[in-house]
Amino acid sequence: MSKYIHNLNQELTQWRRMFHSYPELGFTEYLTTYRIGKILEEWDYTLFIGKDALDSDARVGIPNKDILTHFEQKAKEQGVEESWLRKMTGGNTGLVATFDTGRPGKHIALRFDIDALPINESTHQSHIPASKAFNSINPRVMHACGHDGHITIGLGVAKYIYEHQKQLVGKFTFLFQPAEEGGRGALAMTKKGWLANVDRFYAGHIGIKEMSVGNVAATVKGFLASTKLNVRYHGNASHAGMNPETGKNALLSAASASIHLYGIPRHSEGTTRVNVGRLEAGSGRNIIPDAAYMEVEVRGETKELNNYMTEHAKRIINSAATMHDTECEITTVGSTEEMDCSSSIINNIKHACKKSNYVKNVISETSVSGSEDASYMMNEVLKHGGEATYMLFGTKLDYPHHHPSFDFQEEVLPVAVDTFTRIIEQENIYSIGEG
Repeated sequence: MSKYIHNLNQELTQWRRMFHSYPELGFTEYLTTYRIGKILEEWDYTLFIGKDALDSDARVGIPNKDILTHFEQKAKEQGVEESWLRKMTGGNTGLVATFDTGRPGKHIALRFDIDALPINESTHQSHIPASKAFNSINPRVMHACGHDGHITIGLGVAKYIYEHQKQLVGKFTFLFQPAEEGGRGALAMTKKGWLANVDRFYAGHIGIKEMSVGNVAATVKGFLASTKLNVRYHGNASHAGMNPETGKNALLSAASASIHLYGIPRHSEGTTRVNVGRLEAGSGRNIIPDAAYMEVEVRGETKELNNYMTEHAKRIINSAATMHDTECEITTVGSTEEMDCSSSIINNIKHACKKSNYVKNVISETSVSGSEDASYMMNEVLKHGGEATYMLFGTKLDYPHHHPSFDFQEEVLPVAVDTFTRIIEQENIYSIGEG
């Protein structure tokens, strides 16, 4: 196994740098989906692309038609085949790849997220993607959370299964999921039914918590349920000097709401969060603003705590509209659930990685405080009696996730591939005497 991973190293680096250079935002990952799929086609995977991979109606936070049309045209210019674009049109990105050995065994599903973030990547020469010329070519879009690495890990594992298929049993499902950022894509794939008959589900993330390369956390706790809200206030424009009494100030509604949202009482039963991440309003100093836009999120340690935060947030947002005599429109554009990893899976992972030359230490559990829409997939597997976990793969973090200078050590890639493949080998390899 170690020799196989060693021989794969150069390819892992090439894939990672290619995907890093061409980042795409959620539900516009046309080129990314295409490139993943074309590689998987070479390995005889059965592909379900775009509309065949997800429930279109279950998507939320979809970019508007003009944005989608722009990126579809761009994808066409970058060489994405028309037959692929037809399956993805309208923001139906991502794909599911299946491989059935034809022999009885466990059904293992693995999820890898593929979207980037609306961030201008650093061009400073201390930033390795810039100094080695594989930084983002797309303005204001960057792989600032490691999803380029996740895609790469998924491809590395998929190649292992293809090249070792005669030694394996059971079925494998790879979910290359769009729009993880903002909690928008996993539910749409879950609703398509991919997780209903899964025995083991594995997902994971590079970083999140700084650990040395070679350290792997077998499970995590602390991921919060979350709700993402877009808010629009509609008022009435007027001359601020001559007719202020006829104006209805949408900016004041948004500003009042943004301040008072942070006053939601924290709950005694667990962790809660609120954040106003974006506020836009106004066009000039002498014009009473007739429109304002906010992006808000709340989180809670449980579904009930998240609902508590959501209800209070909506109450405050609506009250701010009443206060300044404006109208308010609230749209839910993303969500995640709380999630609990299967503790029964820990010893399996430790045993699988015992002889690895890449995995130095398997930590049973670590704590985090973000949110993950893989929670929908995990909870679906658990609901049907399967086991599921979310792993972390250690790397040095000179800058936090979602920072213009975010990067990870590429040495983590073979560690993650080795972890997944050893788990698969332990779960789905022929027993002695079976063939």
